[in-house]
Amino acid sequence: MTVLVGLMSGTSLDGISAAVVRFAQADGVVRTDLLAFQTSAYTAEQRGRLEQAIAGAAPRDYTLLGFDLGAWLADAAVGVMAEAGVARADIAAIASHGHTIWHAAPHATWQLGNPAVIAERTGVPVISDFRSRDVAAGGQGAPLVAMADAMLFSAPDRWRATLNVGGIANVQVLPPNGELSSVRAFDTGPGVGVLDATVRALVPNAPYDVDGALARRGTPVSAVVDALVRAPYFAAPPPKSTGRELFSLAYVQQLIDQCRAANKSCSNEDIIATATLLTARSVALGFEKFIPEPVGEVLISGGGARNPALVDAIGAELALSAKRAGSHAPVLAPFDSVFFDGDAKEAVAFAFLGWLHLQRRPGNVPAVTGARGPRVLGSYTPA
Repeated sequence: MTVLVGLMSGTSLDGISAAVVRFAQADGVVRTDLLAFQTSAYTAEQRGRLEQAIAGAAPRDYTLLGFDLGAWLADAAVGVMAEAGVARADIAAIASHGHTIWHAAPHATWQLGNPAVIAERTGVPVISDFRSRDVAAGGQGAPLVAMADAMLFSAPDRWRATLNVGGIANVQVLPPNGELSSVRAFDTGPGVGVLDATVRALVPNAPYDVDGALARRGTPVSAVVDALVRAPYFAAPPPKSTGRELFSLAYVQQLIDQCRAANKSCSNEDIIATATLLTARSVALGFEKFIPEPVGEVLISGGGARNPALVDAIGAELALSAKRAGSHAPVLAPFDSVFFDGDAKEAVAFAFLGWLHLQRRPGNVPAVTGARGPRVLGSYTPA
């Protein structure tokens, strides 16, 4: 058995997810035990520095942020190890995704969060920079959770999809028993990144739409959603990935301006409902256009899974797509109704990629990312 810490800072900018995970393998089956999970919310100042870096900052700012983020990640790792009651000497490695500043696959990708700082502060080896090797091999570098989802979360006798709605939404199509040759995955488009930024732009001191209450009070401007989903990204076939370089603060302002231009009496709640529908519609379009497999069940996780208005909208849009196709809509269920806390899923996935790295086993699925072949992912920083 091997114990790792997984760290994830997602595009939603809500904070750092940290998990302590024990892995064991017998007869080709990998078993995971989630020993502890914590989230460390970003302060307004920390979130602002990350947003500034993504929008464009000076070299000094990137340098300082890289080391400071390493310290924040180290603090999250120390906290979750204490929660698990596992000695640092018993942790094989900390697998840190860092925070994506810019993603321009298949040419380049950049995640901040200095691994040397994490190693120095924790005394534990660190595996980081998971996406670069896949991108260097011609891949999208995303979604990387496809390997973990296939090996850990597939069903034995039916097709299943996992839908993670973080800042960006991604879907993994998992065949029975997770047969890797048939796994597919891609980013469907905005998750809660555009939605949360819309809320912050319109409602002072509100970091996100708590329980979807604001969207519930609004009526989406359907014409704006119809126009936005005609963008080339949504029609492009997989492999594909995206991020805040496309769904940026400028994109959020465009959505707000288009809502107000389409309806002079448009309220803030109407605009937030429109952003909610945009995410739901883009998820359903991804299923409609690019998932012909007989998926009967979709397990949803990520920050978006805690927004009932968004979950309901995704379910309704999937039902409309299925009706147009003359088929049955898949059942949409919380990830944690089958496995563990869905908020921990991506941190667990990167702990798993770190576990694969230690065994010198590939962590990418070339059919998903478009890379030239299987690659061992990540760079190792010793304690």
